[in-house]
Amino acid sequence: MNTTPKSNRIHIGIFGNTNAGKSTLLNLLTDQESSLVSSVSGTTTDPVYKAMELPNIGPAIFIDTAGFNDNSSLGIQRERKTLEVIEKIDIGFIVIRDNNLKEEYIQKLKEKNKPLIAIFNDYENNKLKDYLKEKYNINSIIFDKENILSEIKILSENIITEIPLVDRLVKKNDIVLLVMPQDIQAPKGRLILPQVQTIRNLLDNKCIVLSVTQDNFLESLATLNKSPDLIITDSQIFKYVYENKPEDSLLTSFSVLFAASKGDIYEYVKGASAIDSLNENSKVLIAEACTHAPLEEDIGRVKIPKLLKQKFGDLDIKHVRGNDFPNDLSKYDLVILCGSCMFNRSHVMNRINSAKNTNTPITNYGITIAHLNNILDKVVY
Repeated sequence: MNTTPKSNRIHIGIFGNTNAGKSTLLNLLTDQESSLVSSVSGTTTDPVYKAMELPNIGPAIFIDTAGFNDNSSLGIQRERKTLEVIEKIDIGFIVIRDNNLKEEYIQKLKEKNKPLIAIFNDYENNKLKDYLKEKYNINSIIFDKENILSEIKILSENIITEIPLVDRLVKKNDIVLLVMPQDIQAPKGRLILPQVQTIRNLLDNKCIVLSVTQDNFLESLATLNKSPDLIITDSQIFKYVYENKPEDSLLTSFSVLFAASKGDIYEYVKGASAIDSLNENSKVLIAEACTHAPLEEDIGRVKIPKLLKQKFGDLDIKHVRGNDFPNDLSKYDLVILCGSCMFNRSHVMNRINSAKNTNTPITNYGITIAHLNNILDKVVY
């Protein structure tokens, strides 16, 4: 069974007009009836996701989308879902049939600076092929499985799906202590995804990994013959761990590690400096990748807002979850993202670029908490 998280896979979006052959292409590439094929316009409604292990490429996920020119009663909603997919892709395929081309959406795809390939379903139109190359720098290929997989392999070599979590911070035989409070957001009997992925990356680096909760953090330090080389904590207890850790132990958090892996850590650190300029009239957007219902201990809905309001007064804080994210960030004085372990790197970087386009400071949960506790300069990333 494939267990590579969706967020760590190359995301390949399949776009085009209704009945261009998008679903047929998905079924061809996956050797399965992953998506319903019909001559009826608008057959594909919500995007269809299909995870695959591609030979000589690795884990990928194909996304079949609704047609650009869907004129059905639900067409507007379906196109909105398709636009959400554009935010996530690493590679885009534009399926063309009968020479139909809706350039508005090609332009939207090009805005994201992702590699795009046009795939002619019925026959190649040399004039259209030259037009796509000249105007949009899009190469074209024929509707053939081997050709398409070969193109994916070439393009994937230049795609960074993630930056390793700890490789730059540790070496073989380092002692790494994980401080992992199991609050009510953690699934019963399981660890949350950031903890699991961090442990795996540490083991890959041949580190000695020890895991504790906050209540036995001090006791665990007392049992060690030497200080941990690195301590990774939940950001919510950054201050406590910093005040009680050995002086020679490096310190970071799961959220900070994911900020560096999924996004632009330097942009986040730069954005954190804007926190000091907030006041009771400021507007802050807090965006969480997960879609679980808010809980009483929720870091984004409860703990960070409480810290901000204690320091700056009753400022205006708006929350969004999952794929919900404003198109225009110019009205906000600060955007705070979660660790984004559920998003792929392309999705996170698009959000960062949206903020940069409007000169809106953007940062991350862990960076925010470290800054508010005046220890950001003591944190490694």
